[in-house]
Amino acid sequence: MHIRVQQIWGFLQTVLGWIFIACSLAMEGWKVAATGGQGGSAVVIVAWHWSNLWRACSTDANGVSNCYDFPVLWSVERYIQIVRALLMTGMAVGVLGFILSMVGMECTYIGGKEEEKNRSIFIGGLCHCSSGLLAAAGYGVYAWHVSAEYFSFDLQYDLGTPLFLGWAGCLFQICGGIFYLLSVQKVWSEENSSALYLMVSDEEGKLLNSTPTEMSIISDLSIKSKVSTLSELSLLTSSTVSKISPRAQQPSSI
Repeated sequence: MHIRVQQIWGFLQTVLGWIFIACSLAMEGWKVAATGGQGGSAVVIVAWHWSNLWRACSTDANGVSNCYDFPVLWSVERYIQIVRALLMTGMAVGVLGFILSMVGMECTYIGGKEEEKNRSIFIGGLCHCSSGLLAAAGYGVYAWHVSAEYFSFDLQYDLGTPLFLGWAGCLFQICGGIFYLLSVQKVWSEENSSALYLMVSDEEGKLLNSTPTEMSIISDLSIKSKVSTLSELSLLTSSTVSKISPRAQQPSSI
């Protein structure tokens, strides 16, 4: 896949994931419970109880809702404070990732040199992955608390739609960050291979374009080696001839 296409896919997925997480913060019904509705009485009374990070409400069969807004931060339950902190931190890190990734994308003309753009999009991808993990941890804390309440209290709450929407947003954001990281890894691998090729070509060029003095030294060494081998061969042939000649001069005994 082309590097620019990978970066565009990463941008679209991170935008979609961040929007899902932001929408889940504003949605109602993080946990939902229903009471009443059993038969056996002339009037069937049904009530729905739901809450999110900001308030808790109950709605009866007539559509009348009674809500209780959570007070100031330090008087809310501890798990809600943890979930708020994780989601807000994740969204802030996601905004930082948007800025860095927009600067580092190939289709934008800001961000300076290519090395600086690659560094920016790499850090932006890490920010998006961290943002998705932080938000997923916040949803996990809330879901764990709801599941613990299910077996501890008479009013049994179920997980609402915002939690599943938020988990989908976390998945999109993490996948988008991985696309950014893969695009940078592809660029760096191409740069390393080209650098290695240039080093090899430079070495070959140095050997081919050596100086005249080096060429003369090499030629002198080759000539000397040839002369030494010829002298050794001549000495060997003279010694063998001297050994053979006395034997040839002796008369044969009849």
